[in-house]
Amino acid sequence: MLRRSVILVGLPGAGKSSVGQAAAAELGVPFVDFDRELESRSGRTVAQLFAEYGQSTFRKMEYDLTTELVGASPAVWAPGGGWVTAPGAMALVRPHACIIHLVVSPTQALARLRYDATIRPLLTVGDPARVLHRLWQERCDAYDSADHAVDTERLDFQRVVDRVLELARIEPHAME
Repeated sequence: MLRRSVILVGLPGAGKSSVGQAAAAELGVPFVDFDRELESRSGRTVAQLFAEYGQSTFRKMEYDLTTELVGASPAVWAPGGGWVTAPGAMALVRPHACIIHLVVSPTQALARLRYDATIRPLLTVGDPARVLHRLWQERCDAYDSADHAVDTERLDFQRVVDRVLELARIEPHAME
């Protein structure tokens, strides 16, 4: 039984949604993809939300969803890649959740995203390779503050999922 939520963070293309879905299914808990949830609630795509309201409003929507989920039953969450930059978001979920950074280099993330039909609003402005490198530089300290990291480049998909499952089952007091 999962005692606390698992939050997967990382750059776009890290595998948060695909790994999160697989891990949630294995754990028998709900999976919450923040982008899909916010799209469902607003009736707009993430790209439309960014275009109409801007990034800061989108991050506020993610933060509001976070506050709602903190009190809910354990689940696997896949917030957007920039969720870690929302002031107070990571502090809000601790110690109620296990934060796992799915590590991917900007170069590998871009290669993965080339096969993904999802529109990533931050990658539509300028050269996507440069944007991903800039996002990595801006977010790496926040990603590094996760409870655990899993290298998604050295492990195949199933091993990434298995590692997330292993980390999800660690009791919080066992990490002290």
